[in-house]
Amino acid sequence: MTFDIVTDVERFDFDQIVPAVQSSYWGQGRQAEDIRRAFAGSAVVGVFEDGQQVAVARAITDGVYHAYIYDLIVFEPHRGRGLAHVLMDALFSHPQLKVVSGWMLSTRDAHGLYEKYGFAPMDPNRTMWMRRAQT
Repeated sequence: MTFDIVTDVERFDFDQIVPAVQSSYWGQGRQAEDIRRAFAGSAVVGVFEDGQQVAVARAITDGVYHAYIYDLIVFEPHRGRGLAHVLMDALFSHPQLKVVSGWMLSTRDAHGLYEKYGFAPMDPNRTMWMRRAQT
């Protein structure tokens, strides 16, 4: 498999990305413009095959100590081809992310994938979360 890895968000196919995020278990209720803004403010990777985007992921980061992976999506019908691994490898080699030492993510269904990259469950007594109401 030969793929092009793209880190320029201007080349991304948001006609695919927006509905994919909105139909995911984590992205329900997100607005299209907010999704575009989130990608514009993140370190992003897109996987393209024959000029068509087939997968996407983004990470928020300080560029040194911490990165948090969001919205890792392989579009239908391209699942089952190892593209999640291509995305993870592309994130780890991304110019904004390649020296980051601490990585986090949240998933309810892809633990096996992320464990292959060294991710492990965190101590639930250390991690906290707060969602601020939107105004």
